Amino acid sequence: METAPFVAALRFGQGRRPGDALPGDPRAWLAAQLAPGLPGPTLPEGQPATLPEIFAAQREDNESARAGMGRPNQRRIMLGESHAALVHAAASPHGFRERLVAFWANHFTVSRQKSGLYVGHLVREAIRPHVTGRFDDMLVAVARHPAMLSYLDNQGSVGPNSRAGQRARRGLNENLAREILELHTVTPAAGYTQQDVTEFAKVLTGWSFAPQQPPFGFVFRDPAHEPGPKTVMGRAFPEGQEGGLMALAWLGRHEATHRHLAAKLVRHFVADEPPPAAVGRIFAVLRETGGDLGAAARALVDLPEAWDPPLAKLRTPQDFVLATLRAVEAPPEAAERAFGALQYLGQPLWNAPAPIGWPDVARDWAAPEMMIRRIEWANAISARGAGRDAAELAAAVLGPLVRLDTLRASARAGSAREALTLVLTSPEFQRR
Repeated sequence: METAPFVAALRFGQGRRPGDALPGDPRAWLAAQLAPGLPGPTLPEGQPATLPEIFAAQREDNESARAGMGRPNQRRIMLGESHAALVHAAASPHGFRERLVAFWANHFTVSRQKSGLYVGHLVREAIRPHVTGRFDDMLVAVARHPAMLSYLDNQGSVGPNSRAGQRARRGLNENLAREILELHTVTPAAGYTQQDVTEFAKVLTGWSFAPQQPPFGFVFRDPAHEPGPKTVMGRAFPEGQEGGLMALAWLGRHEATHRHLAAKLVRHFVADEPPPAAVGRIFAVLRETGGDLGAAARALVDLPEAWDPPLAKLRTPQDFVLATLRAVEAPPEAAERAFGALQYLGQPLWNAPAPIGWPDVARDWAAPEMMIRRIEWANAISARGAGRDAAELAAAVLGPLVRLDTLRASARAGSAREALTLVLTSPEFQRR
């Protein structure tokens, strides 16, 4: 049996389900998952889905809090978005696209601790539609979204020489500018200085959002904007909102940005230590296409290093949970409970502790305590999958990648639950 159909689902997707058909042409199967218009998560009935609806719920929460009754909508919205995302990822036949959504959501990390009302909307509306589009378009959509603006405090950033700055004591906030330069685009390898961070922060003054009145989303507040042209990394940008759009477009298409994105993509899809030749090929595609992420994704599929050797990447807790749910063909309610499992396993959904996001290398996830927790959680899942033949499941989801030692150990297990736990915690199932 060929390994390629299994590598396609494990390495590029979220894992196989036993009932999935094996693709005859794995590369074409993956390419088809990059087509436009594929469905996304379905929110619960009555869940606020648009920014005006979310802001209306927030206003209700504010009134409820003033009356001493807490903020009931905040948790409802956050859990509804989270459950919908997990249920969709656990069931979707388009695992490659879902992995790309998760990758870019981590690249543009926003913590639900600070922006819980908005983070699900950010992933649905600012990231998901752009995962096969141009990177600079995604960058602009994310930078203008209330989730990112509130997470990095840009909605209160005021130019010192602006009309608002001369009247109030509020001043410049450099958080968004710094993280865009350091994490989202060119990185310090481009040689920018602290002065560049300050100037870029001035470019982004006035970038805010309106939760109380139309347009119920991004607004440019001219009174808070620092007047005059600014220079970032030797490039001059005019005042006004247009200057910010021009700066983001330039940074999004910068050669240093393309090199940074290429290394991150190869690290995620190929190996913890990205092979330089593979990075070079993805970088060349991004540079030649002006940051076309769909072209970069198709180029990843064509990398020989992405197919051989298989199982080169340790699954993160989120990868492991989703792969397990798919392997046991868990019902939607089990996928909803995965929200708590991710908390237990050390990677709570949309809640990375810092703007850099979750790490993408094995050493950060392989601590003994965390691996023991995986075993405990897998054992609990195996109880719900009682009656499944562990050897058949291993063959269906891992194919020729399953080790003979794993099959022997599961055959000697004292119960069906123990046998299934052994498969789900085997070294080969822990990797992709």
